[in-house]
Amino acid sequence: MWIADKWKDYTVLDTSRKEKLEKWGEYVLVRPDPQVIWNTDKKHGGWKNPNAHYHRSSKGGGEWEFFSLPEKWSINYELGLDENTVHNLKFWLQPFSFKHTGLFPEQAANWEWFSKLIYNRKKETPGREVKVLNLFAYTGGATVSAAAAGASVTHVDASKGMVNWAKDNAAASGLADAPVRYFVDDCIKLVEREIRRGNKYDGIIMDPPSYGRGPKGEIWKIEDSIYDFVGLCAKLLSDDPLFFLINSYTTGLQPGVLKYLIKTSVEEKFGGHTEADELGLPVGNAGLVLPCGASGRWTR
Repeated sequence: MWIADKWKDYTVLDTSRKEKLEKWGEYVLVRPDPQVIWNTDKKHGGWKNPNAHYHRSSKGGGEWEFFSLPEKWSINYELGLDENTVHNLKFWLQPFSFKHTGLFPEQAANWEWFSKLIYNRKKETPGREVKVLNLFAYTGGATVSAAAAGASVTHVDASKGMVNWAKDNAAASGLADAPVRYFVDDCIKLVEREIRRGNKYDGIIMDPPSYGRGPKGEIWKIEDSIYDFVGLCAKLLSDDPLFFLINSYTTGLQPGVLKYLIKTSVEEKFGGHTEADELGLPVGNAGLVLPCGASGRWTR
């Protein structure tokens, strides 16, 4: 399991009865988590006095209950690029639809992985541009990490609000002037357009939703679309590509499935090495880890 264990501003304090107790900077939230099937005692004091609690509805969805939480706040992450180089990333948070806060902290394990690849490539060939394509890019955690490591990033998401949020995160992280192109667009259509234009990328990141719609109502269903889409994206890789990353929070796309997808679409064409595993977050000081989805990684 790849564990995001370098956070200082985020902690999973406890888990029980399909909920997790988290500390985001100064604020404690209770949010649902379907992985938490155990009914352990809720001994941590934070359960009794959170700043906000998201309640799931038996009919689907749910709603936030607020006690003492600002509309917006931020946390920091220290991205280690080598023993002597750390870039402080800053992310704006706010509670919004379906329990989300605007950040998936388990993804820090992937940020660390691909950022070091980018940083080392830049050190080896200082004059060479490292181009990264971030698809379904949400609020830009991966975008700011790649930019901090020295990459030129193309950030794509179908939601204008998410793209604006990503720009705010980049500015807060001192990367307002970094070489990042932002697109509010359907990811498939943008990839097809980039292929026609002959553009190439050294790294590709994708975090596809289980189901979604593009800006013009385009339907995305991951089980039907992901294999062909990965093959399409492989056509955008440069002659000397650096990495390919797929994240999944869809139950059917377990690590073994992601590994199979990447090996048949990317590794067979470029060689290199593919691996896949669960992502996880440490739970307090209990020595336990909360599973948080899966990732498949390829590198040359």
